[in-house]
Amino acid sequence: MKFSLSQIHDKFLLWRAEHVKERTFLLFVCFLVGIAASLAAFLLKRAVFWIQTFLTYNFTASGANYLYLLYPAIGLLLAGMYVRYVVKDDISHGVTKILYAISQRKSRIKPHNMYSSLIASSLTIGFGGSVGAEAPIVLTGSAIGSNLGRFFHLEQRSLMLLVGCGAAGAIAGIFKAPIAGILFVIEVLLLDLTMSSILPLLVTSLTATTVSYMLSGTDAMFAFSQMEPFILNRIPFVILLGIVCGLVSLYVTRGIIWNEDKYQKLNSWSRFIVGSLTLSILIFFFPPLFGEGYNSIEILLAGGDHYKELLNGSFFYSLQSRWGIVIFLSLVVIFKIFATSATNGGGGTGGVFAPTLFLGCIVGFIFSYSINQLGYSSHLPQENFALMGMAGVMAGVMHAPLTGTFLIAELTGGYELFLPLMIVSSVAYATIIIFEKHNIYAIRLAKKGELITHHKDKAVLTFLKVEDILETDIPVVTPQLSLGEMVKVISTSNRNIFPVVNDQGILLGLVYLNDIRNIIFRPELYDRFKVEKFMVGPPAKINIHMTMEKVMDLFEDTKAWNLPVVDDNGVYLGLISQSTVFNAYRDILLENYSETDE
Repeated sequence: MKFSLSQIHDKFLLWRAEHVKERTFLLFVCFLVGIAASLAAFLLKRAVFWIQTFLTYNFTASGANYLYLLYPAIGLLLAGMYVRYVVKDDISHGVTKILYAISQRKSRIKPHNMYSSLIASSLTIGFGGSVGAEAPIVLTGSAIGSNLGRFFHLEQRSLMLLVGCGAAGAIAGIFKAPIAGILFVIEVLLLDLTMSSILPLLVTSLTATTVSYMLSGTDAMFAFSQMEPFILNRIPFVILLGIVCGLVSLYVTRGIIWNEDKYQKLNSWSRFIVGSLTLSILIFFFPPLFGEGYNSIEILLAGGDHYKELLNGSFFYSLQSRWGIVIFLSLVVIFKIFATSATNGGGGTGGVFAPTLFLGCIVGFIFSYSINQLGYSSHLPQENFALMGMAGVMAGVMHAPLTGTFLIAELTGGYELFLPLMIVSSVAYATIIIFEKHNIYAIRLAKKGELITHHKDKAVLTFLKVEDILETDIPVVTPQLSLGEMVKVISTSNRNIFPVVNDQGILLGLVYLNDIRNIIFRPELYDRFKVEKFMVGPPAKINIHMTMEKVMDLFEDTKAWNLPVVDDNGVYLGLISQSTVFNAYRDILLENYSETDE
């Protein structure tokens, strides 16, 4: 007897439902997600390496390389054409898309995201796009988790967890950093850490790291050896570096958002022309802006006079004086956000993960190098402070101090600097939080009221939508309706509130049963009074597009139990009661945040 693939799939699902518990099978799926995410990360890294090696193998170190003016434009064109004509979907801002998917409780990421971001980001970064591969690979990992979960018909709560597991596996796989992968999901993706979620995250993250070890060895991503032990009298400089990193993080966050908003106002070809010209010119004058910037990080972490290599291939190659390197790298920091924005705005695909590491490393180096040159300290190890700067800027931009600390420690093996890494990350985060409440991924969602947080009350309210809890079965009356006719309406209804609308459906007021209880039993008044005489204005109106957090604020301010809902033109759509909100709140809380022992 022959079976089709669909029949085999159905039989397997039936067998699984009968013999394997949901929680147990979820761990198996997490194992598969870890393998797939790590393989995707490896393929992306190799593709970027092969393309860059092929394009730049004959570049000179002692002078300008004019192909820098051409390669980035080609990469943006190829990536943009692929996205526009092959994918036919927006695949930029990968982490933001994952946040939105989780916020909407959909946790359904389109199947093409399992590969489309890999291809587009390989072309973008391989040809010199000044972005990182981490956001695309995180979106890829989450898409793998989401679609594998749907393939095996897992429940909604498991799908949401698999989206987070895919992201954790992607980070763990690309950086060989299992702890950072888990912390990234908790701090950045805002996934609640519960006993039911910690084990799946661990399984995925550890599996991805193991596969990454098998494919590319067990060495840390960046070779780092601590030349000098950390001493306590350097803590004031570490704190000062944290403040500097926090301010740089603020510049990066607001600068990138501002630039990308400007690109959004242009049409597609204008974005490509402006973006490619900007990117090509910046890379020509400042070659460290080419690609992810990981080569620059390796150079700075190598110590000694290796930092002079950052001028290789630059128009400013001869500028190797004591302060010339500081000026050059400071300009790199300033222009990096323009290069990153030009890459994404011009049609490329990439994230800000690598740019934050790149900028942090340079900021840490400039900070320690300058202090050493000025003689304010006996000596600050430049490699150590470059490492701390990476943690600080990442913690600030992503609002993730734990992720910044553990990722840098795992990336470099620099566990001896754990204390200063934590100090810099914490101070940087404390600095930026004064000016910016949300990380760079969450800003746009927060402005739309579509962002969930670790605050469960607010998170649950984010899940709720006004249209989902709207009561539309309440009788409406007109202002010219007589009291006698009003009594007939009351007799057929079990509600004590009645909206009053005109002929166009615009809300004019409300009739409360308690307000007219003293006259509804007096027939002699039935023809004397009309609704317009005893209706009252609503204590507040809820707009259909309003967030539930604002709705609850209205209930709190007005002390009302029921409030009418209108559209942008004031047309009545229905009522919302506090009891309906509370019931929906309870259901979502049980569905998404309760522990189960399946």
